[in-house]
Amino acid sequence: MGPHPAVADVRRAVRLALADLEPGDLVLAACSGGADSLALAAALGFVAPRAGLRAGLLTVDHGLQEGSERQAAEVVRLPLGLDPAEVLTVEVGTAGGPENAARQARYAALAEAADRLGAVAVLLGHTRDDQAETVLMRLSRGSGTRSLAGMPARTGVYRRPLLELGRATTVAACAALGLVPWEDPHNLDPRYTRVRVRERLLPALEEELGPGVAEALARTASLCRDDADALDAWADAVYARAAVTAGGDCALSDIPGDVPIIPGAVPSDVPGGAPGDGPTVTLAVPELETLPPAVRRRVLRRAAIAAGAPPGTLSAAHILQVDRLITGWRGQRRVEVAGGVGALRRYGTLIFAATRTAAP
Repeated sequence: MGPHPAVADVRRAVRLALADLEPGDLVLAACSGGADSLALAAALGFVAPRAGLRAGLLTVDHGLQEGSERQAAEVVRLPLGLDPAEVLTVEVGTAGGPENAARQARYAALAEAADRLGAVAVLLGHTRDDQAETVLMRLSRGSGTRSLAGMPARTGVYRRPLLELGRATTVAACAALGLVPWEDPHNLDPRYTRVRVRERLLPALEEELGPGVAEALARTASLCRDDADALDAWADAVYARAAVTAGGDCALSDIPGDVPIIPGAVPSDVPGGAPGDGPTVTLAVPELETLPPAVRRRVLRRAAIAAGAPPGTLSAAHILQVDRLITGWRGQRRVEVAGGVGALRRYGTLIFAATRTAAP
């Protein structure tokens, strides 16, 4: 007799997510002890040895509630066949609100552990329901296709095998395996936006519009991702073509600060990524004028980030202001964007530069 259908579904998803790895590679499951990550970790413990892979477990103790140390210790003691199994203790700041601060601390700890242990992949337990919640929250902020694409199945070392499965499947898998998930009190706290979306908004939509809303939202994310990938690829090609060298009709005296000119610089070129530390990025306006707005604004966003603008604070409104230097040119002054970076136009050149530079 085979495994329970839910167990089989989770194992199949994990097997597909690891299909490209080499024997002996180390894969880590990020596990809080909740149903999603617990079902994921159990599936990894089953699939990895049969694929010739090594498998371990990481759990993050955010220290935000009483007894968190005990809960984390219980997770690493679970008999899932995962070794190494480590507790990562983090300090959560306040920047960007509690949800964002906890997420930043968690991902920083996971990335450090993966690097230290030599892991080629870290599996995250996000499900189709998490994807639907993400799309709804971003839709409420007026996001574009890249943001509405939600969470990718892969990004860097992280992989999300369960994005095609619903939360009901992970709960059923845990029950079939005799695993008791931990219910994080924060997942029921209505002070958090995601909790309100999960507990109030999605059920209301299901009640008013009928079943299948979560599946439809997740499908929307997938479609948006395909579109966004195509537009990004187009914008990448234009960005490389539009980059120009300093000199000619580029008035460098208009750029405050003594910063290096790096035509077509990419974000990895930004020293330290700190506001005001970026290079000057120059783009040829004729290459941008006839582009569809969706492509042109992607090029402008990439240039602003390359010049040192923090992605998290660079808004659509900022990019629209810069876009008007191309589509509504009337001799405007410098446009400030984010992180001390501004954009100005001189003749046929659009210049992105930091207002100040870091002290030597």
